[in-house]
Amino acid sequence: MNLFSLSSRFQSRLLVAAGVSILGAAQVFGAERIELFGVAADGMTPGLIFFAIAAATLISEDLAAISAGVLASQGTIGFPLAVASTGAGILFGDILLFIAGRYLGRPALRLPFVGYFLTERALERSSAWLEHRGMAAIFISRFVIGLRLPLYFAAGVLQTSFVKFTAYFLLAVAVWTPLLVGASYYLGGQVVSDTMSNKWFAVSLIAIVVGLFIAVRLAQQLATWKGRRILRGKVKRRFIWEFWSVRIFYLPVIVKIAMLACKYRSLTVFTCANPGIPAGGFVGESKNDILRLIALSPGASRFVLPHELLAGTDRIDSAVSFMERRALDFPVVIKPDAGERGLGVRIVRSAEELRNVLESSPEPLIIQEFAPGDEISVFYYRYPETERGEIFAITEKRFPAVSGDGHSTLEELILKDDRAICLAKRYLDHNEASLDRVPADGEIVPIIDIGTHSRGAVFLDGGWMKTPEAEAAIDAICSGIDGFNFGRFDIRVESYEHFRRGEAFRIVELNGVTSEATNIYDPNYSLRDAYATLFRQWEIAFEIGVRNHELGARPATVRELLKMTVNRPSAHRPRRASLVRSANQN
Repeated sequence: MNLFSLSSRFQSRLLVAAGVSILGAAQVFGAERIELFGVAADGMTPGLIFFAIAAATLISEDLAAISAGVLASQGTIGFPLAVASTGAGILFGDILLFIAGRYLGRPALRLPFVGYFLTERALERSSAWLEHRGMAAIFISRFVIGLRLPLYFAAGVLQTSFVKFTAYFLLAVAVWTPLLVGASYYLGGQVVSDTMSNKWFAVSLIAIVVGLFIAVRLAQQLATWKGRRILRGKVKRRFIWEFWSVRIFYLPVIVKIAMLACKYRSLTVFTCANPGIPAGGFVGESKNDILRLIALSPGASRFVLPHELLAGTDRIDSAVSFMERRALDFPVVIKPDAGERGLGVRIVRSAEELRNVLESSPEPLIIQEFAPGDEISVFYYRYPETERGEIFAITEKRFPAVSGDGHSTLEELILKDDRAICLAKRYLDHNEASLDRVPADGEIVPIIDIGTHSRGAVFLDGGWMKTPEAEAAIDAICSGIDGFNFGRFDIRVESYEHFRRGEAFRIVELNGVTSEATNIYDPNYSLRDAYATLFRQWEIAFEIGVRNHELGARPATVRELLKMTVNRPSAHRPRRASLVRSANQN
């Protein structure tokens, strides 16, 4: 752990930086040895080396310790200097955390940078653990990943004795630092003896640093039951395609789109599928504009959930006014006007939350009535020369839950669930405020209320809900939407049977040409089934786009699509501290 809890992406950059620093050190110092009180080559004094390594621990303690051990093993610096500089840097950094907690206290959590890495809930849990285990927790946290930042800050907030804190921390550093630096020294020495005359010497040193860093993090994660369960979930995700990264999963789909582009001699003609929506709804389209477009369809306004765009400086007053006009009470839904994959969607349950959300989100937002009940998505298409369209797919959405046993906390119940561990971080973040609660034996506790697969909802094939009545109701709405032929509705229903009868459903939003038939995420679907569905979906999109183009629709240019992609909403994620839990998205 380091002074700041860094993201995995930034940690990977640190690995590269560590490798470059080792390579640079090997080139600068050669084989000359710098003893603890010696004089360095090229005027580099031990004092300068000491402070350089100590400062590096403020970025990543483990990387700094490993790098120092490896440098010592090749004779660049002495082993005592490696241990002393690393230990001093760790001590200084964590004492800073303690002092920050003591003198800044809980108000510091409202600061943008601090609030991103340290939440109020994490502080509360660390405080409880500190009070339960006493100062021994300080020593234990040195060997468990993810505990040091909130624990040391909490120690300061709780006005723990500085002398006791420092004593326990010195003990932990005295054990931890020589172990880590010593292991790096030994393994680095093996590399030196095996590759001293090898031209890949520097590369080998970099590899040993990276390998040790990964090994240390893995050992720390395996040290706790929670860490082992989360790791198990990460491994399971690699073998279940439903949880694959979108970038990986969509590679064959991109190849299919390229083939279709060659067939129709246009890379962007599919954007003509919905001439009434900018670029057909490729990315970043205005939800407000689309909902207003639906409301213009004869007889459709009664199906659309009431909403209002909040884009001015008086958004709080506008939101309150909207709720009063519509006679709405909390909860209500707040979401970005341009968003994707459920990003930034919140269920707001109080006036205080409403104010916090509106003040922390500078982009244009939509306030919308929250509709209880079940949630489904309906993928619809219609060729321009036909009078009737068809429902391509229906998805039944389920909100996963765990069952209490009377003695396990909610966190433990989530981590015990073999499916929930695949998305453990999302579920734990969503339920952060109640993770320590112990549900009663047999109590069913929903762990997500967001109809988004990427956020943890379970998607099932809802083809059984496709009836002539349901299809007629959807087609009546779509046939009146000017310039719409292809896309997916997100819908709330009083019950699935109501939708089968074509009644009592409310439209949350409509997604355009790049939306997907989400029934593919049914666990019973094979990877082959999923790709077959998506390939057919894109074939239809191109076919409709070509026919609309022949009727005069203009496809977006490649430059326009690239610009939309660069400016897409997902590139601007809200701060973790400002997130209020969300729903009504796919």
